[in-house]
Amino acid sequence: MSRASRFLLAFVAWGAGVTALSAHAQTPGNARSPWRPDKVFAQIGVAEEARMAVVGATWDIPALRGFVWDNTSGYVEASIGRWESDINDGSRSSAWVTQLGITPVLRWYPFASSQWFTEAGIGVNVLAPIYRSSDKRFSTVFNFGDHIGVGVQFGEARRHELALRFQHFSNAGIKEPNPGENFLQLRYSVRL
Repeated sequence: MSRASRFLLAFVAWGAGVTALSAHAQTPGNARSPWRPDKVFAQIGVAEEARMAVVGATWDIPALRGFVWDNTSGYVEASIGRWESDINDGSRSSAWVTQLGITPVLRWYPFASSQWFTEAGIGVNVLAPIYRSSDKRFSTVFNFGDHIGVGVQFGEARRHELALRFQHFSNAGIKEPNPGENFLQLRYSVRL
């Protein structure tokens, strides 16, 4: 099975899990806990020599509604994912990295009733073991992840979202080398 097929299969499996979690969350009698997320998501991404698959959850931050402008909101996301990178250590192979992250995000809607949004966030991530590819090697497991994105909400009560994001990971110069890695990501989210 090719790498692309494995990633597609993993994304479909995670998407099925997200849908099942969403359906369970809507059953009568499920009391709202502050620990229960507002949304869950599945995301795939590609870099020059790497691929990622990530799942996670988000919690809305009511205090950020209208914080900067009237049409802003915010949330915190927690994520876990796997990266696969191409390496060349004598025989062409790949390396796997596990990502754990927490990111506060500020979202802006261009109009009060808009289904479209833009967002930006900067968070902290642990990448273990240390990320490497054919031409890059991080020097720390602790890294920052900052992203910008654009997306759309759709469906009944705008429960569903699709977002296209650009995310950069690096250690912000804490230790050298610090080559960084850039991913283009596609995310599907559903409100619980």
